[in-house]
Amino acid sequence: MVKQSTASHKPAAASKPLDLDLRPGQSVELLKELHILTREGKLNQDSRRKLKQVYHLFQFIDKLLKDLPASDSGPTLADHGAGKSYLGFIIYDLFFKALNKGTIYGIETRSELVASSQALAQRLGFARMQFLNLSVAESAHSDALPAQIDVVTALHACDTATDDAIAFGLQKKARCMVLVPCCQAELARALNQNKALNLQRTPLAELWRHPLHTREVGSQLTNVLRCLYLESQGYQVTVTELVGWEHSMKNELILAKYTGQKKRASGERLQALLQEFGVEALMSARYPLVLGTAAR
Repeated sequence: MVKQSTASHKPAAASKPLDLDLRPGQSVELLKELHILTREGKLNQDSRRKLKQVYHLFQFIDKLLKDLPASDSGPTLADHGAGKSYLGFIIYDLFFKALNKGTIYGIETRSELVASSQALAQRLGFARMQFLNLSVAESAHSDALPAQIDVVTALHACDTATDDAIAFGLQKKARCMVLVPCCQAELARALNQNKALNLQRTPLAELWRHPLHTREVGSQLTNVLRCLYLESQGYQVTVTELVGWEHSMKNELILAKYTGQKKRASGERLQALLQEFGVEALMSARYPLVLGTAAR
């Protein structure tokens, strides 16, 4: 005779609804509309990861927004490569909604995402959110945006879109920039062009002789150059992790806050690195203000 087990049969952990630590004032309806929560208010593991990233990034942005000088019209924020505007909607929900002033501009090239974000903002009554069907580069010259933007964000803007977001921020005299770069390929392509020549010229070229290393070195160097460029234009720069590496490999967070103290040495180091790596051709396209830093 076989004994029946008296142990209780617990449901598998994956079948349990996951707990959600909502921020004060967070709209559950918004999280459902963004498909972060199911209609029953549950959260799957993929959504938990996404929400953790956005919440963590919001902590940095929240502090920057609170440190801005007070104004009658409120702060302005431009979110580049907005996609479905997860970040913009949550910033609005947790900060701009209670402030009752200020504007968020979501900039996105895919017209269907712009249309769906506009419709969602209307349904939720988020009246001070605007969505523009523009590339990052086009937005710098659009009359739909004001001449000055307080905070510029770019979460996983691919390849040179992050550089365009930096150029936008410099043109718009942004007080702060919050950047999470992605897919930095332009510099890797430039490294490939003169690889044989550079292998003869400097032993440093061994760092990017193999294709995998070319991609990795290109990505690292791209972000180093971006930080030097921002410092040369009067920004204090901090580089940190967005979330743990187990959540995302595109994890580098660049925070830049305008101080007005332009560092000539940073511009000189930027030029020296371009020369050392044999990619001087990028100077005029990506770092034009280094050569002539007019007073801001």
